[in-house]
Amino acid sequence: MKKVNFAEFGGPDVLRLIDAEEPHAGPGRIRVAVRAAGVNPVDWRIREGQVLGAHPTELPAGVGLDAAGVVDEVGEGVDGIEIGDHVFGEGSSTYAEFAVLSAWARMPEGLPFEEAAGYPSVMETALRVIREVGVLPGQTLLVSGASGGVGSAVLQIARDRGIAVIGTGSASSQDYLRGLGALATTYGEGWAERVRQLGRVDAALDLAGSGVIRELVDLTGDPQKVVSIADLRAPESGVRFSGVAGSVPEALAEAARLIARGKLHIPVEKSYTLAEAAAAHIDSQAGHTRGRRVMVV
Repeated sequence: MKKVNFAEFGGPDVLRLIDAEEPHAGPGRIRVAVRAAGVNPVDWRIREGQVLGAHPTELPAGVGLDAAGVVDEVGEGVDGIEIGDHVFGEGSSTYAEFAVLSAWARMPEGLPFEEAAGYPSVMETALRVIREVGVLPGQTLLVSGASGGVGSAVLQIARDRGIAVIGTGSASSQDYLRGLGALATTYGEGWAERVRQLGRVDAALDLAGSGVIRELVDLTGDPQKVVSIADLRAPESGVRFSGVAGSVPEALAEAARLIARGKLHIPVEKSYTLAEAAAAHIDSQAGHTRGRRVMVV
């Protein structure tokens, strides 16, 4: 099969499309013929050699955690899934023609593979940080860097739970954020005052790592009401840094429920072939994503 691989840590240029042996589904696992794979910041963080406890890396290594595809092997002890089912979930080395998944859910009817591949890690992260920040129905959540995949999910989950949301993003993303139910404003000079003019902030999330921790603490009045997934220095200000945890079946099931109810939709901003993996990582690292980026197999 074809697979994206890297033999040394480094920049996007270390990625190679190689011929590799097909993986097989062991106990408690399934294998899918990959139709699309999600592109996540954790992918290039792993490629760079950043120390991420949930995902230790031995070289040479594949790339990618999220995928959507067609089940073609079912491991021992797996019930409720059959060959031919369309699923989305998390595994390893998903930038490939075949991948083994450790967590999965059936795709809601009518959901395209490209869109489905964008949900697993994003939903786990969004549900986790909403829980960790402790925001309640009737309160207001500020989301800094709200137009990316995690932000898009957070806004929609929060609104479904009766939580008001304020989202910051680029000038070009304002209509997109409003379309997801947020009060929107731009980042940049004076952004914190613009947020104050929109109303009280009970809790805040830093999803972009753009040096806004101090302002988020000022806006909420309590570092315990702020969580960052992008600023490794957040704990210096008393703010929780929520790292990579990996997808879980409950997050996938919640994604499927929300999608089926018409309460969750994250658009695919751009798709890439396996041969374009380096370009996908360059674009992901540049940020400014509206929705998701995916690999199409």
